[in-house]
Amino acid sequence: MSSVGAAFAAPMFFGVCRRATRKQAAIMRFAYYDRLSPSRKRVYRKSDGIEALALPPDVMPGLDIIGLRAALSAEDRTEAQRRCQRIVDALTSGYRVPPIRVRVLAQRPADGYGELHGLYEPAETGTPARISVWMRTARKRHVVAFKSFLRTLCHELCHHLDYELFALEETFHTEGFYKRESGLANALLASDAGQPPIR
Repeated sequence: MSSVGAAFAAPMFFGVCRRATRKQAAIMRFAYYDRLSPSRKRVYRKSDGIEALALPPDVMPGLDIIGLRAALSAEDRTEAQRRCQRIVDALTSGYRVPPIRVRVLAQRPADGYGELHGLYEPAETGTPARISVWMRTARKRHVVAFKSFLRTLCHELCHHLDYELFALEETFHTEGFYKRESGLANALLASDAGQPPIR
C-alpha cells in the first residue's frame, strides 16, 4: 500500500514558504509549487482555495474527545485507538465519505526529516484507507501531547477528505489544507465543552 500523506516534526521541502509582500499574501504558495506540472498546479490551486472545514451536522464527538485525552494521560494505547476510531467513524459518516481504519502505534519512527507523526494510506482494491498515528515521541519516548496528537489525526483525515470529499486528484500540503486541518481540530477541541469528565 503506497503512502500519500505523512506528517513530520521537521518541515520537508513542501513546508517552506516564500517570502511575500502584503499584496502577495493572498496568493502566497509553498516553494515546491514552482516544480509542479501545469495539471498538478491546478490541483494545488483548487486545494488552496478551500479554506473552511466545519464539523458535519449532528456530529457531536465531545465524549470521545474527552475519552481520547484521558486515554493519552493514562498511556492506554488500546483505548486511544478505540477513541480515535470512533471520532473518525463519526466524521467520515457525517461527511458521507468512505470509512478509514485507524491504528495508534507505539513509538514514532524517525529519519533524516525528523519524527513521523502520522501517515495516511489511501484505499486499494479490497483494502480500506488507513491512518496511522504514533503515541510516543521517538527520542524521549514521551506520550505525545493531546492537542498535537489530535491535530495529527485531523491532518491525516484531511488527506482522505481531499480525495473523497473534495474530489481532488492529489492531496497537497497547501495553505488551504492547513486551514482546513486547523479548523477541524479547533472544532473538535471545542466539542467537549460542557461534557462531563470521563471517570
